[in-house]
Amino acid sequence: MRSGFAGNVDNVVKTLADIALDEIPRISSGTGELDLVLGGGFVPGSCVLLGGEPGAGKSTVLLQTLCAMAESNSALYVTGEESPQQVAMRANRLGLPTQKLEIMAETSVETVCGIAEKKRPKILVIDSIQVMHIAEVASAPGSVSQVRESAAMLVRFAKQTGTVLIMVGHVTKDGSLAGPKVLEHMIDCSLMLEGSSDSQFRTLRSNKNRFGAVNELGVFAMTDKGLREVPNPSAIFLQRGEEVSSGSVVMVVWEGTRPLLVELQALVDDSHLGNPRRVTVGLDHNRLSMLLAVLHRHGGISVGDQDVFVNVVGGVKVLETSADLALILSVISSFRDSPLPKDLVAVSYTHLT
Repeated sequence: MRSGFAGNVDNVVKTLADIALDEIPRISSGTGELDLVLGGGFVPGSCVLLGGEPGAGKSTVLLQTLCAMAESNSALYVTGEESPQQVAMRANRLGLPTQKLEIMAETSVETVCGIAEKKRPKILVIDSIQVMHIAEVASAPGSVSQVRESAAMLVRFAKQTGTVLIMVGHVTKDGSLAGPKVLEHMIDCSLMLEGSSDSQFRTLRSNKNRFGAVNELGVFAMTDKGLREVPNPSAIFLQRGEEVSSGSVVMVVWEGTRPLLVELQALVDDSHLGNPRRVTVGLDHNRLSMLLAVLHRHGGISVGDQDVFVNVVGGVKVLETSADLALILSVISSFRDSPLPKDLVAVSYTHLT
């Protein structure tokens, strides 16, 4: 049986040693924290998915980035949820340069790709992928099939033209990105913008990155002029007074490629309920329960009749297990009502060398 391939096999199949290891070209976003999370900037032809809770600042950070990048790179902002007037009003309120950024209101993927084919922008933003639709798919916009096929067509366009594609995605009730899991395989980089409504700080974390470190963390502060980067996050995560109370400890966590100093606070108090409460902010709730069991079994300290509240100052979420030592120290300190030394820093090194 003959194959239809008529090319030269030597031009297709190569050894790893023959592959050129040239530096991947990058397009700077103009923001140090965003470039850090991306691994050095946007890669031409890459696809980035940005998710976050409503009001977290997804559209704001993208509008700021696009207005700055449009000064030296052609950029097209496609809005499907807001009118161009609304976007322009926000840009004017934030004092952003608007002369170079092109914008269009459209939800048809075929139309977007057709116009982008003529305009050939270096950066294309889709806000958001949940409202986009393809005429060939009969289901309503936002359905699994529409989101999958819309994203697939946009990704193909980005790969074929070398365009940087940035798609905004909504999140579900549990905080994960909405849409089919196949989106995670299509894209090159998945970013999550997080932050509570009662805090001015926002954290940008990379959950997947083919061109950089995973779990890299960028920190921003929400101001009246939009999101501003925080080059020294440890300064906002350490808000200790001159007199340190019991249950407070400073720990070192490794986020991506840099260490952060973070304050951990614990409060252990007598419970008046039949089932004592276990509340965590910025930490895994199940891990707290497990560590309390370990503390009882191997440390002889029982807090089974105590309410335990744990909080990471600054709104950052600690995902790694290196926080276990600091968590145990803070719980014991609060339970014994014995403050830890102010110059004490809990370090638990878990990385392999």
